[in-house]
Amino acid sequence: MAPSGSACKDVIESHPKSLKYDVATTKADKSVTRIATGMQSTNNVHELLECPVCTTLMYPPIHQCPNGHTLCSNCKLRVHNCCPTCRLEMGNIRCLALEKVAESLELPCRHQNLGCNDISPYYSKLKHEQNCQFRPYNCPYAGSECSINGDIPFLVAHLKDDHNVDLHDGCSFNHRYVKSNPHEVENATWMLTVFNCYGRQFCLHFEAFQLGMAPVYISFLRFMGEDDEAKKFSYLLEVGGNGRKLTWQGVPRSIRDSHRKVRDSQDGLVLPRNLALFFSGGDRQELKLRVSGRIWKEQ
Repeated sequence: MAPSGSACKDVIESHPKSLKYDVATTKADKSVTRIATGMQSTNNVHELLECPVCTTLMYPPIHQCPNGHTLCSNCKLRVHNCCPTCRLEMGNIRCLALEKVAESLELPCRHQNLGCNDISPYYSKLKHEQNCQFRPYNCPYAGSECSINGDIPFLVAHLKDDHNVDLHDGCSFNHRYVKSNPHEVENATWMLTVFNCYGRQFCLHFEAFQLGMAPVYISFLRFMGEDDEAKKFSYLLEVGGNGRKLTWQGVPRSIRDSHRKVRDSQDGLVLPRNLALFFSGGDRQELKLRVSGRIWKEQ
């Protein structure tokens, strides 16, 4: 006979994109069981740790209904405390046995196919994956929001084939940015340019945006790789006209930082629109700005 409990009428099944948990670290003196990717332990422990609603791995507190069906804490709220399997009211029962079993496990990183060989204790796995250097990069294209992600060779091909981005070999550049009726444009993004330099890839950005109430232009460089690698390089940007010149020297930001984050931090060559039009010459009704620069590797 099934345990007593009030039945629920409706169950909401939800599949969130990501879940956030506070994770604990397994004690060093605990015995562990390692589960290889694509394999199940003999007692299907890995399968038991999957939430039946969101299908992601469960972390404490793991809840169970009177019939023993388990559920993660996020989904317990989403299904309004109603078991999605038997429709009994969940109550506040913790599945301490399953939490203890999870503590004894070590699992490979989800980014193993991208090169990560890390094996983490179950409760440390999420934290590792959130900061794993092998996790995919987001597409650095700034012209529109692009949901594509992958490793660097994949993204370089994606930028060229799908966004028609220009790829150049060399560590120096000289680009001209033109815009008619610049006074009518408060926010604009010019085509991204990618440079192959020192065997690595760098993205040159040029954008118009509002800095408070003032219209400005900004140019900056992002590095296609990790932040610690980006810090090994420096770059110089120059813009000028009418006998004047403005120079910026900085360190490229990793594409782990979005172009919007870099832009909003003003980590680049910032140029007020009036000065940009002065550099452009003529009647100041058209933007004709030349940005030159170079990239070098620090010793």
